[in-house]
Amino acid sequence: MLSRRHLLKGLASAVPAWYLSKVEGLAFPNAPLVAGEPMATGKFKPTWQSLAQYQVPNWYRDAKFGIWAHWGAQCQPEAGDWYAREMYDEGSGKYNFHLKKYGPQSKFGFKDVINEWKADKWNPDQLLALYQKAGAEYFVAMANHHDNFDNYDSKYQSWNSTKLGPKKDLIGGWAKAAKKHGLRFGVSVHAAHAWSWYETAQRADKKGPYAGVPYDGKLTKADGKGTWWEGYDPQELYAQNHALSEGSEKTSNIHKQWDWGNGVSVPSKEYCEKFYNRTVDLINKYSPDLVYFDDTALPLWPISDAGLRIAAHLYNNSMKRHGGKLEAVLNGKVLTPEQQKCMVWDIERGQSNQIEPFVWQTDTCIGSWHYNRHIYENNEYKTPKTVIHTLADVVSKNGNLLLSVPVRGDGSIDEKETAIVEGIASWMAVNRESIFGTRPWSVFGEGPAIESAAPLNAQGFNEGKGKPFGAEDIRFTTKGNALYAIVMGWPTDGKVRIKTLRSGNTALKHSVNKVQLLGHSESLSFTPTGNALEVTLPNRKPSDYAHCLKIT
Repeated sequence: MLSRRHLLKGLASAVPAWYLSKVEGLAFPNAPLVAGEPMATGKFKPTWQSLAQYQVPNWYRDAKFGIWAHWGAQCQPEAGDWYAREMYDEGSGKYNFHLKKYGPQSKFGFKDVINEWKADKWNPDQLLALYQKAGAEYFVAMANHHDNFDNYDSKYQSWNSTKLGPKKDLIGGWAKAAKKHGLRFGVSVHAAHAWSWYETAQRADKKGPYAGVPYDGKLTKADGKGTWWEGYDPQELYAQNHALSEGSEKTSNIHKQWDWGNGVSVPSKEYCEKFYNRTVDLINKYSPDLVYFDDTALPLWPISDAGLRIAAHLYNNSMKRHGGKLEAVLNGKVLTPEQQKCMVWDIERGQSNQIEPFVWQTDTCIGSWHYNRHIYENNEYKTPKTVIHTLADVVSKNGNLLLSVPVRGDGSIDEKETAIVEGIASWMAVNRESIFGTRPWSVFGEGPAIESAAPLNAQGFNEGKGKPFGAEDIRFTTKGNALYAIVMGWPTDGKVRIKTLRSGNTALKHSVNKVQLLGHSESLSFTPTGNALEVTLPNRKPSDYAHCLKIT
């Protein structure tokens, strides 16, 4: 891996002078740059070299399946993901939706959407009971998104859900429900990118009756006199008192600037330290077992060491709370091989195409990240079958699946989503032993879908681009002396042929003595041949979507 000095030199155009000076002169000091939350001390220091001591805790290695509530104020319009950015992109679908529903962006901005969000049907206990029934071993709630609104009792961000919008401690409520139902609890943190993500709010219409009238992205506290938000500073939310990034007029350019390069406007020291303080405050208040960062490597890396300090704090804090045992998990994206030693690699809407040496995670969603009514109305959700196939594929490659079930603005999930979760639950009731507590085998699987698998793109995004799974596609997991063969369909002739278990295959250390179908009481007849292990299935399917053979 490149040294910090060389990496920063290569990104010199993006790195502020204050940070270059700090790195060269102080070499990542442990103490914060400004007064705030102290970093927990201990085994881990805020360097990549120190974080490489990390070992994934056993609870996470065993858990395999988590459910995520990617829920915040952007769910209130029920118009899909990145609403608070794209509503300011004149002519876009979300811009037109907002104009029709709320009026012009110069008069009704995203801060006003927050004010409309009440979450009046939110019942975390009911939802967590459903998710626990579906086999989730951990639950993750969104603490904030790129919209910069904290869904918890935030000491450092006045724009939070205890003071505005729902006026409830959402993270506190989720954490309590997760504990009640025996689920490990995690939080997702996305707010590091608000600085550049909200730049569209600095714009104005170019045509129409409001041409030239600025949107609300540059408003200040003084502008709020006599409004519902009097006393609150919009800049604390939007963070737009800065020059635009290069090419900001092209809304899609943010994707190539996601790692704080390519002409992005670089955040101030104060912004970076506030993010550090907000996140450490979150960790200290709610003691999450898992923290998910929606960032390349770590938040604000490489323009700040705030993310490194947060990671060290999380690990050291976990060890202090658990008698010297590290129980924390940290998810990051687009990691180098060295960085994969420091945290758990997360792949967004995609899967690895091999057994990974370190435990990793796929995060995906049955619909849009933020709730989208169009997906509901057009029956575009992922099916339980797709979810189960994804889970089996991921687990066979040493991964976990974090599945988002979109939550409506009012805090509920719709009846179609409920049916999907219940479909997953019915499969888990029969087959969960082939998933939880398992480890990869010497090969992850076989079948035609392997050859058509698409490569990863950036942070992931290869799901659904290969050939769909069928009855010839099999994924393997192991536990104790059992090998599980998860068959992705029911063969038309009633026979499963497992080529990897053919006679004479050197991957087999023992002969096959017994084959069972989970959910079926009788052992199955099987015939080893030079081409495959041929297993005769019973007449009745014990479950839908995929079928698990237990081989001993």
